[in-house]
Amino acid sequence: MAASLSGIVVADSSGMDRAVSPVSMQTRIIAAIRKIPKGKVSTYGAVAHAAGYPGAARRVAWTLHRSFGLPWQRVLGAGGEIKLRGDSAIEQRLRLEAEGVVFRGRRVDMKLHEFKPARIKKSGTAKRRRTKN
Repeated sequence: MAASLSGIVVADSSGMDRAVSPVSMQTRIIAAIRKIPKGKVSTYGAVAHAAGYPGAARRVAWTLHRSFGLPWQRVLGAGGEIKLRGDSAIEQRLRLEAEGVVFRGRRVDMKLHEFKPARIKKSGTAKRRRTKN
């Protein structure tokens, strides 16, 4: 992910780079995070994909770091690993356990608790229906 004058450059689903507004990107990431229900978790990459920005996992971490009032404890690294360190990692684990999330060693049992959100639809883009000839 590289910065540009018009915003942030991300790869779309076809692999082509496109510039997006940082504000709209952050808004969509926040919406995806808020959809994770209590007792479920998701990964940084899955949240980015659900927001419509596959490959923007670092942007999800950036958004969580700079936003308030989000269920930050429900977003984990790949495989259910807590990526935070020190007291923050302990707090994240305690918050998740209070929600009923089960750990297998140092990782969340993703088979039981992974939330797989539907991808957020982009506004202003209409899909054409194909007709059979």
